[in-house]
Amino acid sequence: MIKLKDILFENNPPNLLIPRRLEGRVEKYVQAKIQKYIKDGGVGTLDLSGLGLIKLPINLKNIEVGGSFDCNNNNLTSLDGAPISVGRDFYCDYNKLTSLEGAPISIDKNFYCSNNNLTSLQGAPKNVRGHFNCGYNKLTSLGDDPKRNPMSVGGDFSCNVNNLTSLQGAPTSVGGRFFCTGNNLTSLQGAPKSVGGDFYCHGNTKKFTEDEVRSVCDVKGTIYV
Repeated sequence: MIKLKDILFENNPPNLLIPRRLEGRVEKYVQAKIQKYIKDGGVGTLDLSGLGLIKLPINLKNIEVGGSFDCNNNNLTSLDGAPISVGRDFYCDYNKLTSLEGAPISIDKNFYCSNNNLTSLQGAPKNVRGHFNCGYNKLTSLGDDPKRNPMSVGGDFSCNVNNLTSLQGAPTSVGGRFFCTGNNLTSLQGAPKSVGGDFYCHGNTKKFTEDEVRSVCDVKGTIYV
């Protein structure tokens, strides 16, 4: 069965820029999906992934998404225009994001912003009840303004494989596991005060000890150094 998405891209990989002659068709397709989602009561997943979008439709901003919102695998550089409320997961990974400004303040489930061009987490949701994954970006900082940084994460928090030299700006508490491997860390200052699961910090500029981790964080699980 041929899907509309396949017709739109004429079998080209979805992460390529959309040819100009297809822009109108894609815009109509996106608007049709949004209107159908609203008509259906705003439940389930609003899926705008893999459409080559360079910006989010402006009329998304006032929509409350009862389920998940998926805009991954596009060419977005900003989340300006994102839904004001998302009831479950928010997927914006595999884009070209340089900022998280515009993201909802709170996410009831998981927030995935990995594989982008982010250098900080300013603008990220302040509270994420599930997992928060910001790995494989260009983060040099997790942020220096507590009012604009994620404060608590109920599940796992991963900032693996970035350019971090400090954990300043990390969530105050992480309910699951905490991953900060593959960075340039020489200090653990700024680490969460409490981690409910395991703590992973190997593969950094400095090889940390378990005692160093426990001196800054109450880790309930195993520490991997």
